This record gives sequence, C-alpha cells and structure tokens, in this order.
Amino acid sequence: MATHYPERSILFTVDVEEFDTALEFGHAIPLSEQVAVSTRGLISLNQRLESNNVRATLFTTANYALHEPVLMGQLAARHEIASHGYYHTTFEPADLLKSRLALEELLGRPVTGFRRARMGYVNPVDVQQAGYQYNSSLHPTWLPGRYNHWGEPRHPFRESGVWQIPASVTPSIRLPLFWLSLKNFPFALYKQLCRQTLRADGFLNLYVHPWEFTDLAAYGQIPAYVRRHSSGLLLDRVDALLQDLKGRGEFMTMQEFAEGLPR
Repeated sequence: MATHYPERSILFTVDVEEFDTALEFGHAIPLSEQVAVSTRGLISLNQRLESNNVRATLFTTANYALHEPVLMGQLAARHEIASHGYYHTTFEPADLLKSRLALEELLGRPVTGFRRARMGYVNPVDVQQAGYQYNSSLHPTWLPGRYNHWGEPRHPFRESGVWQIPASVTPSIRLPLFWLSLKNFPFALYKQLCRQTLRADGFLNLYVHPWEFTDLAAYGQIPAYVRRHSSGLLLDRVDALLQDLKGRGEFMTMQEFAEGLPR
C-alpha cells in the first residue's frame, strides 16, 4: 500500500561528480576536463533552479567539491549538499565517513545524506556508522547491465537506523523516472508519468547529472541515448518540468523530506 505524506513532496536531486562517463566510453580526458565539464553544466542548471525558485539536493563527490570549493560554497547557501562518495569511479566503505568529513570541513555545515555513484549497493550498517541520517542509493527497478532491484520497496523505509529514500519509479510496471528517461521519453509522456507517480506515492525523487547540461558533441563515443537532449535542449526540458510540477506539490531538499518522515 502506498505511503502518502501530508504534502506532495518533490525532490529534485543532482549527482555532482567528475565527468568520468567520458572515460567509461573510451575518451581519455584529464581530471581537469572532467571537473570543468561538470562545472559548466552545474552553473547552467543552477540558473534554471534559481529562476524557478527551486531548492535541490546536490549529492557531491568530495573530489569534485575540493576542486571547486568556491562554487560549492555558493551553492550550499541555497541547496542541500549531500555526499556522493569521495570519488565517482571508485568506492570503498571508508569513503562514507571520509567524504562526509571532507564536505563538512569544506562547507562548515552538517552533511546528513548519502547516495552511492551509479546507485550501487552500500551496506546500511556502514551508512549508519558513518553518521548519515538517510541514504538515497536505491533505484527499485531493473536496469540491464547495472542492477535488478525490481522487488525492492518503492517508498521510504527505515533500515539499520537510516532512512532509505528510493529514486522514483512508476507504480506497477516500475518505469524509471531518472535522467535517461528525461532525455529519451517523449517529454509529454515523461511529465505525465511524473504527475501520476507523485499522486500515487505522495513524493517524487528525480535525479540528473550536471555534465548532461553541456554540449557533449565532442564525445562521440558516448552512445546517442546518453548524449541526446544535452545542453540547452535538456535545460529547457528541466525548466518546463519544474514549471509543470509547481502547484502539484512542494519542492524541498532531501534532508527536509527525511526530517518529516514518521518516526
């Protein structure tokens, strides 16, 4: 049975990371370029968030944040900063605490949430022991070549003292509403699926990456389904999506959402 919340909560989240997708598909680019690509996209995306008065949660690798400390400090004044691990390409359990402490030292404020890169599994006991209040690493669908979480809960639940807040998928057939769907589904259909899921579940947890909002034409080895609707075209889609969701629910940070969950 779906869990309904007092307010229809809309969580727009961004996985802020080094642009190592280029490496994954055969482009040997230096770290400086990986950071620069994500920074360009993040600045452009933030302009659309500001123009729509939307506060987001930025799941940020410590590695990226330490390369862009001024920008991250500016963004933290408005948005929630959560941990996306220390590096995007690699992960070990010690990175949970290491990344949280690095971000807190950089920003001077608590970091309460975690999401692992590429929605990988992370032991909930490790998340709790590293001092997090919530984990948003679960994508309860089947993604060929990545994971099969078809049978996992679609709604927030407590595990080992930590709130697990899954990324949104549609009821019944569990179509993912993540970044690839925003790019590749007909936009009218994508908006309708978001509306239906928000009505059914009482919350909507969407995520994108900043590098998507740059011109990816130079990285031709990346498949078309990843490069499609990048840069301004995707910014316009996000702008229209945010405007469409206004009035259908309340935009909030993941931390605010977690604090409002029943104890």
